[in-house]
Amino acid sequence: MDAKKIGLEEKSIKPVVDQLNELLANYHIHYQKVRGCHWNVKGGHFFTLHVKFEELYTNAQTTIDELAERILTLGKPPHSTFAEYIAQSKIKEINTVGVKDIDLVKAILGDFKTLIDIEREIMDTTADVGDDGTNDMINKFMQFKEKNTWMLRAFCGEN
Repeated sequence: MDAKKIGLEEKSIKPVVDQLNELLANYHIHYQKVRGCHWNVKGGHFFTLHVKFEELYTNAQTTIDELAERILTLGKPPHSTFAEYIAQSKIKEINTVGVKDIDLVKAILGDFKTLIDIEREIMDTTADVGDDGTNDMINKFMQFKEKNTWMLRAFCGEN
């Protein structure tokens, strides 16, 4: 498939696909970080955070699939190796073993900020090229993280 088949110009889609692949890379690192948080959380908030981290990594897994499928819909291949993800990701890996529960939450909050920043850039680009399908998808992803940012900040006792 190419972008023209869904009414978009090929040349205008390249920057969108590049940004979607960047977001995909960041989501893969974020996903693994949240899995590590889920596996390694300890302490008084274990039951609360264990469940919350599972919700977050499940959402990230679904988002990864939707991103890859959108890239394919636009007629391009999604990145598919960890070497590509690590090289392109702004989000960095952390060792979650022995990290305090509140610091795990703060690490995820940092990821959310990075992901939201990338998503806002994508939404600007997609608005400029008339790619409403990608824009709607990204907006949905962003809304989930915005709401969870509020909840996790409240959990940490922050405004």
